[in-house]
Amino acid sequence: MGDKSSEGGGGRLDGWPPSPSEGGRRGYWRWSKEDFFPGPSFASWAAYAAAVAETGPRLRSRLLRRSTSAAELRLLPKRSEHGLRKCLTWWDLAWLGFGAVVGSGVFVLTGLEARYDSGPAIVLAYAAAGFTALLSVFCYAEFAVEIPSAGGSFTYLRVELGDFVAYIAAANILLEALVGAAGVARSWTSYFATLIDRHPDSLRIRVPALADGFNLLDPIAVAVLVACSAFAASGTRRASCFNWVTSLVSIAVIGFIVVGGSVHAAPSNLTPFFPFGAKGVFRAAGVVYWAYTGFDMVATMAEETRNPARDIPLGLVGSMAAITAVYCVMALVLCMMQSYEALDPDAAFSVAFAAVGMRWAKYLVSLGALKGMTTGLLVGALGQSRYTTQIARAHMIPPFFALVHPKTGTPVNATVLITGAAACIALFSSLDVLATVSSISTLFIFMLTAVSLLIRRYYVRGVTKRSGRLKLLSLLVLIVGSSAGMAACWVSDYRAWAGYAGGGAVWLLATLGLALAVPQQRAPRVWGAPLVPWLPSLSIAANLFLMASLGSDAFMRFGVCTAVMLAYYLIVGLHATYDVDQQQQASEASPADKGGNASGGGEGP
Repeated sequence: MGDKSSEGGGGRLDGWPPSPSEGGRRGYWRWSKEDFFPGPSFASWAAYAAAVAETGPRLRSRLLRRSTSAAELRLLPKRSEHGLRKCLTWWDLAWLGFGAVVGSGVFVLTGLEARYDSGPAIVLAYAAAGFTALLSVFCYAEFAVEIPSAGGSFTYLRVELGDFVAYIAAANILLEALVGAAGVARSWTSYFATLIDRHPDSLRIRVPALADGFNLLDPIAVAVLVACSAFAASGTRRASCFNWVTSLVSIAVIGFIVVGGSVHAAPSNLTPFFPFGAKGVFRAAGVVYWAYTGFDMVATMAEETRNPARDIPLGLVGSMAAITAVYCVMALVLCMMQSYEALDPDAAFSVAFAAVGMRWAKYLVSLGALKGMTTGLLVGALGQSRYTTQIARAHMIPPFFALVHPKTGTPVNATVLITGAAACIALFSSLDVLATVSSISTLFIFMLTAVSLLIRRYYVRGVTKRSGRLKLLSLLVLIVGSSAGMAACWVSDYRAWAGYAGGGAVWLLATLGLALAVPQQRAPRVWGAPLVPWLPSLSIAANLFLMASLGSDAFMRFGVCTAVMLAYYLIVGLHATYDVDQQQQASEASPADKGGNASGGGEGP
């Protein structure tokens, strides 16, 4: 393409030589085998058969193969052939966080979870989920400052935990992206129906032949997804400006809900406060955690941020703290307006205002909710496509989806991929099915990110001694194991305090041991998460606890989706990444290569 000559050399920027048909220069809109399967393992059916025969050795070589920060920041972006444009400030990031979160959470899930899982204690569910999210925000902020890449958590895990774990995370990132976008789009249809005085399901098409939860087709959700993604692909700066200007509408609507709802609030509706017990509260917290996932979309915008060291902590931490407070207040007002048993699970705020005699207010609330969900889809499209771009840069999915359009400066191919898949899911799947799947994937990734931060601080290849490495691994196993044990105690019928006390003691001693017995090997250069190792260790425990609270059905869906993606990895992704690694090692060994150290891998701890 046009930028190739500016990089020097005649080879392709993704590391492979140009095909004879390329002629040294290529346009953006293309569709060839080299763009999907460029490696030697896919040169012919015989080459692929030979690669499959070596699956075992190749898998062993990839399990602990780690990338480097330099490779993620300098080598991989070249595979997009055009760069993402640095055009965002902390102001943009804060509003992108607000736009991504408010609308895709409180308007969508509050009524559903208050009615069926927590009752008025939904306020505590939002507080617990917000606290857990804030722990993860600090972990993400440090990584985003140190490695300002479009890959977000995928990049962080690839650098610290290795190629295979990064792929597992990538699979769940894409699952979260697809399911999250589909869920918000379907809720958009429900609120739009309420706005025009129709039943929330009235604009969907019922197909009795399909199973419950998948038998209400939603073409409007598909149209909304396509429209938001098209706008996101047209330019990052344009989408950001649109988001922060229109977010003023959300602030006005939230202010009206809090003030107007308080006027008609009845404290008696808060009784009983725990109709489903503490277990219901934490199950609700695990589901409404979805409402806080916008910040990981913001982290993927780090590559397009002008001053990541200053802008990312301000944008991420500031927006998430404010959003947590907003969610708790809105949930409290809703439960005081109407008994939890009467809340509408699809359009709770609109129906609640109609129930207290302010029928006209439901139109304002529905309009604000629609706006919030629209910007949520817009920011989601921005972040999801950046995740996909970095995953494609690593060749875990075809590099065709890593290409950045030369005029818009956005990954159009990746946007089309995510939008098309999300639209298919949104057409069929109900909101309750989508919410649990999305939350468990998100919590799993956030837990891995906290583990990665501990490894980053306490392990440096070639510096950390073997004794320090063994101590770190042992203590990490104890932290994760004790956290999982306490979560298992909670969801089982076993309620003895000995289980919690034992697990808590192991977690406390393991974290204390990490703080006292293992010296930190790397200090953040500019900005770092506070209270390490306590903060990331607590993040691990909190995320595992909320994961366990989601129930067995969510784990079954999570397991099935992960198994399908692992099958793809063994068939395609493993061999594609192996080819890239072999080519990269050959490049490093060449005397003509001046940047070998920037792209080298390494062994995990």
